Amino acid sequence: MTAPHLTLPPADRVRSPLTGWTRAHWEALADRQLEALLPYATPRFAQYRLPGRGSWSGVVSDGLEGFARSFLLASFRIAGAGGAVDPALVERYAQGIAAGTERRGAAGAGGGETWPELTDCSQQMVEAASVAIGLHETRPWIWDRLDTGVRERVVDWLSGFVSARTWDNNWRLFQVVAEQFLASVGAPHRQADIDGGLDRIEDWYRGDGWYSDGDGRNYDYYVGWALHLYPLLWARMAGPDGDGGRGEVYRERLARFLETYPHFFGADGAPVHQGRSLAYRLAVTAPVWLGALADCSPLAPGLTRRLASGTARHFVERGVPDERGLLPLGWYGTHLPSTQAYSGPASPYWASKGFLGLLLPADHPVWTDRELPLPVEGSDRYTALPQPGWLLHGTRHDGIVRLVNHGSDHNPPDDDEAPATDDPHYAKFAYSTVTAPETAPRAWDRAADSHLALLAADGTASRRRRIHPLTCAGRIASSRHDACFPGTGDTYPIHTTSALYGAWEIRVHRVRAPAGATVREGGYAVADGTPPRVERGGGWALARTDGGLTSAVVALHGWGDAAGDVVREVQANAFGPHSATPCLLAPDHPGGASVHVTVVALTRDEVRPEVLRQAIGCTVRDGTVRIAFPDGEELTL
Repeated sequence: MTAPHLTLPPADRVRSPLTGWTRAHWEALADRQLEALLPYATPRFAQYRLPGRGSWSGVVSDGLEGFARSFLLASFRIAGAGGAVDPALVERYAQGIAAGTERRGAAGAGGGETWPELTDCSQQMVEAASVAIGLHETRPWIWDRLDTGVRERVVDWLSGFVSARTWDNNWRLFQVVAEQFLASVGAPHRQADIDGGLDRIEDWYRGDGWYSDGDGRNYDYYVGWALHLYPLLWARMAGPDGDGGRGEVYRERLARFLETYPHFFGADGAPVHQGRSLAYRLAVTAPVWLGALADCSPLAPGLTRRLASGTARHFVERGVPDERGLLPLGWYGTHLPSTQAYSGPASPYWASKGFLGLLLPADHPVWTDRELPLPVEGSDRYTALPQPGWLLHGTRHDGIVRLVNHGSDHNPPDDDEAPATDDPHYAKFAYSTVTAPETAPRAWDRAADSHLALLAADGTASRRRRIHPLTCAGRIASSRHDACFPGTGDTYPIHTTSALYGAWEIRVHRVRAPAGATVREGGYAVADGTPPRVERGGGWALARTDGGLTSAVVALHGWGDAAGDVVREVQANAFGPHSATPCLLAPDHPGGASVHVTVVALTRDEVRPEVLRQAIGCTVRDGTVRIAFPDGEELTL
């Protein structure tokens, strides 16, 4: 149900039988978020200084972020309504642009609201791109009505991009769209900056619609809300006669990406919780709206709206925005350990990208067609994504989608000697729509959840160096990495294969370990408002929330007679203050090679570990693992 502090229109169960949401719901949600920012505006509306932890860029940059990211939302709302919105909304942002671009030191200028100049690799580059997009989309209502002097100041400010240096990842595209806006208004710009940024993303395109965010294996939602989004918004600015044919390439890539994108979403609308900057929340819906906007989507219009509205409703029903109408730093409520140091109190307002659908007219089929179910609502699904090295498996009866990771780690590229970061947003073996990785510093160090670690005598957990994907097809994926202990140069290779069967993952590890080490396997961390109930026994452990979500690990081979264990954490998980991870432990490794086979389960079903162990046959001979499932299916790994 909708949070009591948010008023939305009545549900439409005819057109939207699955979510009840219509375009009017999206407009109401946008209006509430924009209205809620007013108490935090500076006097002339050039900055929005929101409450919460500041970023490392400082209060002025954070204030600009509040303006720019909310302007993106306002621009979609204004343009999508053909300017038929409260005139005060248009005036606020026009006034803010005038005040923000006043030069410091001019008579009566600035008043503490002036935006910082664009300098190499500065945070204001990110925000300037949103300003440029917003100005382009609202051109008849804002840009064309600005005084000549204000337009000149905007051009002068955005010109800080010309020949400037950005970080070599999705930031290259901020320069591309900002300088294209300059070109569109006849202002000086550098075409080599635009072409160079677009050429650079070709180095990161991996195929099947997938980009890495910069060099290395950096796969997450930035693929959809940045690496597909900005090139197509650039093409929208450049027009079909000015994109040099690139626009069609970008449309084809987005279409390929969208073919499997709905498989990332659970029946409750939740996206798989993986990657950084997840406080942007609704931004995950940007690529599906973009596909419709760019007229390249392979998705039926009713599926596009069901996915996007389901995700919006998912967050609304869990108190986002909060009682103030604000988007806190976190997933549902505030949870700082799961955010990044660059995130300030206004960073979540890149959720604005998820309102891109408002640019589509009200009579567009994405707004008028009847909703269609998500893939997981139709049947159990297995989806192999070879480029990022991921397997997705969704189960219809509980609506959960799980992601098994054999390809992403966010470690430095092409450097096996680089320090391992074990970033929990990237380096875990598994993620899902109903769990989050443990991200508090102590949990990061412990590295228990969805991880295989070697433990030293003092309990120190090994770290994972760069991942090397091996296979990813059908229901099986594999990879290898080297484990190392902090402060040492010794490495121990680990080869892991995952095979999917319903809600289960069979995980096979071929390990080389030092004598005396303990091998530890962690399942999913489940979190709740109260401590999960835990159980453990010989070769198994489980944790179950009050809501019935169960995470379990069950030994099939190589774990000896050791009892299972459970690692508890407090305030470490974005899904709740109390979390627990079931684990298996094989102590006193003799040294050398060993094979460990585990059932990893995440389900709302009742789990009986002893029955599960008896029901699944496992034999290991000469390094070959054979699995026999209860229905007679067999796998050789």
